[in-house]
Amino acid sequence: MSERPHPRRARPRRCMALAVGLSCLVLAGPLTAQQPPGHDQPAGPRTQPARLDHGLSARPLAPGVYVVEGHNADFSPANGCNIINTAFVTTGEGVVVINTGPNRRYGEQLRALIARTTPEPIRQVLHLNLHPDYFLGNQAFADVPRLATRDTRAGMAREAAAYEDNLYRLCGDWMRGTEALLPDQAVESLGVPVPATAGRPALRRWTLGQRQFDLIELSGHTDSDLVLIERGSGTVFAGGLVFVDRIPTTPHARIPAWLDSLDRLQALLDAGPPGVLVPSHGPVEAGVGGRGIEQTRRYLRWLHGHFSQAARRGWDMGELLAADVPAEFRDWAARRTEYTRNVAHLYPRYEREALEKPPATPAGAPR
Repeated sequence: MSERPHPRRARPRRCMALAVGLSCLVLAGPLTAQQPPGHDQPAGPRTQPARLDHGLSARPLAPGVYVVEGHNADFSPANGCNIINTAFVTTGEGVVVINTGPNRRYGEQLRALIARTTPEPIRQVLHLNLHPDYFLGNQAFADVPRLATRDTRAGMAREAAAYEDNLYRLCGDWMRGTEALLPDQAVESLGVPVPATAGRPALRRWTLGQRQFDLIELSGHTDSDLVLIERGSGTVFAGGLVFVDRIPTTPHARIPAWLDSLDRLQALLDAGPPGVLVPSHGPVEAGVGGRGIEQTRRYLRWLHGHFSQAARRGWDMGELLAADVPAEFRDWAARRTEYTRNVAHLYPRYEREALEKPPATPAGAPR
C-alpha cells in the first residue's frame, strides 16, 4: 500500500513559531545540523537521507538499559529531524520505551531496533513531555499502552496539528505518512504515590518485572516535565529539563519554575546512587548529569537577566538579536536558530513586565 501524503501538505504553510516553538525560515534562517566543537561526541545515528533511514543504534548504559542517541543539532532533512535521545529498558516482563521520535519512520525503525536487541515484548511507552519528537513516532506503537501526564496529554492534543504542519515543512519526506497518535493513558495510573520529603519531591514508584522506577513530575521547560529514574542502575531520564552542549528550547518555558526544577533534580541525583543522566537533547556520558544541569542553569540565568535588562532599557527584538551572546554559549548546538526562538518565545513577556512595572520612586521624593 502506498503512503498517502499528510492531509495538510496541500495547504499553504503558515508561520507558527510563537505557538509551537519551531521558527519559520524567515525568522530563523536555514536550519542546518550543528555540532559544538571541542567535545568528543558519541557515534550517534548514521542517518541516510536518500534511504530515509535514521540509522538508529542502541547503546547500553547498564544491563538492559539502552539509549538511542539523536543528533545534537537543529531539525533538518539532513539529520531526519532526529535530534532526540530516546531509550528503552528491559524488565524481564517486557520493554518500557521512553519517547518515540519525530515521525512514523523513526517509530518503526525504533521498534525494529528494540526487536533486534531483546526478545521481550513492548509493554509500555512513556512520553516525558508534550514536544513533537517525544510522540510523533507513536503510530509504530499503536498496539501498546502509551502514557503521559494529564497535563502533557492535554498539551499534545492542543498542539498536535501545528506540530505536524511545522515538521512537514522542516523535515520534508521524512514525515511521509506521519499523523499524531496521542497517549491513551495517564502516567498517574502507574505505581503508588510516595510523599515528598525534605530533600525529594513527591513521586510515583512503579514496579514492572525486575525493575523499579520512580516517576517525578516537575515543570518549567513545559507545564509538565516527567523525569524517570530506573532505580537499579541509577539511570535518570531527565527529558527536556536538561540540555547538554545545546541551547535549550523554550516554546513553553517558565524560567523561574525551570530553575527550581533543576535544583530539585540535582538534589535527587545527589541523594541517589551514581548513574547516568540522559538528557533528551545532547550527548549522554557517564557523569554528565552535573555538567548538563549546570550548563542549563547558567544559560537560563543569563537569559533571564539579559532579557530583563534589555526590556528595562527599551530594546526591541532586533537589538536583542544583534547583541553578543556570551562566549561559553556560542559553540553550543543550534545556537543561532534556537537563540532566535528564545527571543521570539520569551522576550515579549519581559517587555510586558517592564511596561507594567511602575518606575522606582527616587529617594526623598514625596509619596
